[in-house]
Amino acid sequence: MFAISRDFAPPLDLIAPFFKIGALLYLFSMIALIGFNSSFAYQEMAVAGWVHLFLLGFVMVIIFGAMAQLIPVVLEVGHAVVDLYYVILPLLGIGTLIMVAGFWIEPALLSYGGLLVLSSMIIFALEAFATLKKAEINTLTVKTIAVSNTYLLLGILTGFAIALGLNGTISINVDTMLKAHVYAVLGGFVLLTIMGLSLTLIPMFSLAHGFDETPIKRGFNLVAIGVGIVFIGALVSLDILQWLGYLITIIGAGFYLYQIYIIYKLTVRKEMDIWAKAMFFGFGSLILSIVLGVIYLLGASDSWLHTSAWFFILGFIGFLINGHLYKIVPFLVWFERFAPLVGKEKVPMLHEMYPKEQANMMFWFSSIGTTLGGLGLLLENDFLFKSGASLLMIGGVFLYLSMSKMLSYGK
Repeated sequence: MFAISRDFAPPLDLIAPFFKIGALLYLFSMIALIGFNSSFAYQEMAVAGWVHLFLLGFVMVIIFGAMAQLIPVVLEVGHAVVDLYYVILPLLGIGTLIMVAGFWIEPALLSYGGLLVLSSMIIFALEAFATLKKAEINTLTVKTIAVSNTYLLLGILTGFAIALGLNGTISINVDTMLKAHVYAVLGGFVLLTIMGLSLTLIPMFSLAHGFDETPIKRGFNLVAIGVGIVFIGALVSLDILQWLGYLITIIGAGFYLYQIYIIYKLTVRKEMDIWAKAMFFGFGSLILSIVLGVIYLLGASDSWLHTSAWFFILGFIGFLINGHLYKIVPFLVWFERFAPLVGKEKVPMLHEMYPKEQANMMFWFSSIGTTLGGLGLLLENDFLFKSGASLLMIGGVFLYLSMSKMLSYGK
């Protein structure tokens, strides 16, 4: 269970909107997928709009909400200015929708939405750094928060430059800046954040203890270095640097996967609940994404790269986040509404607080949809891709219904 004092815990009414809005934007992004074809180019504005809807509207919103609670857990201190999270969500949510409208409707909106998103992320990063300064511990997870937030700042600054370039405000090489932006955000912030938090959350939920942390430390350092090399290589348009960075990042991801395997071997709890199923599918997707990415780097067609990105974004990131939501949200609700009643009256167990049938429906529709969609991208088959997107949409409905039910439990 989370070892955190109630004195440090942010109120549920601060965190709950992050999860509910994140789940809603996940559903919107799954609905939007149906309108796409199986063959595309990353430079297409419509594709960029969907990527930002998913990564900003779902991934970032959920991560920011989770970090609002987990930063005090791993640092063992309270937030520097916790009330800033009341500002972060509207800035990020509204900015994301304006940016998506800019990609899909009117490019002039990009800089306005980008400014709101930039503001929200700067506030988040500065608050995180201010809280870090209060901490007296120095674990890998603490290091993760510092490094990943540095890459977040680099990612959003390059992203804002791209927005200004697309609407003609400044003159830049958009393709070059895009590589730096994508790698800083996906590899530098999202992947490193997942790696760091995995070391706290996965052992806790699987009851694994006493494992060697050497692989994750090596993996973290390699991924951090690899992302930095790709970022610089993209900015200076030097392919050899980018290839070196890709290789180092892949090796780092391999160490991370080996760490997860070590934790799995020590797992006490072998129950295949929704969290365990999501972890298996998520890490399986990461392995598949790496294999497909290597094949692409060896000279395969763009469809291999598209499929690799699909399984990384929807299979790995999507399932790791959704799986953990079924653990984190019930605990937050329990901690707020039932912890004060312990010893006074009967309180529910955590596994009773999430809707198992809805969770299983979410998993099966989403996992089959991800698999079919990925196969459709690889074969450039519109029927398979749209079939997968349709199933993902249904999975998104069940996720939103689950989230609403978990957040309202005990009211």
